[in-house]
Amino acid sequence: MEKKYETKNIFLVGLMGAGKTTVGRMLSRRLGLDFVDSDREIESRTGVNISTIFEIEGEEGFRKREARIIKDLTALNGYVLATGGGVILHEENRKNLQKNGFVVYLNAPPHVLWERTRNDKNRPLLKVKDPLQKLQELFVSRHPLYQEVADFVVNERRGNIRSVVQLLVKEVSERWNR
Repeated sequence: MEKKYETKNIFLVGLMGAGKTTVGRMLSRRLGLDFVDSDREIESRTGVNISTIFEIEGEEGFRKREARIIKDLTALNGYVLATGGGVILHEENRKNLQKNGFVVYLNAPPHVLWERTRNDKNRPLLKVKDPLQKLQELFVSRHPLYQEVADFVVNERRGNIRSVVQLLVKEVSERWNR
């Protein structure tokens, strides 16, 4: 059954390094929508970075904060939202995303994600002995959830960001104008 869009929201999901923030910023400009990054919103509201929240509250504490932010942000209209990689772990988040917008899964293989994130020191889940293995494990566990929530999947390799944005502009325009 075709999804009916009552709001003009686009929610980008995918693992860290998939390009959600980069694609989201460019897509929002192209469509004349506001842009928000859920991780930056959490940092803004708490006054500390994500790594600090993980250090103090652990992943569970961070996920609780994330769920409150996602509930708030998905209730808005006219936004492109770049979500954190683990947003799909909570069922309530998945429901809020699916109910309130067009969900795009930016799917990239773990080795590409590793190339994009290996020098980023602000990835708490990658502060392990073998970050590539961690990305592979996250991919295996989260990929089915991303697919479950997605209205549209972009399979990236080393794709050009502009071509991804152009593809999404076309897809969104077709769906919203039906």
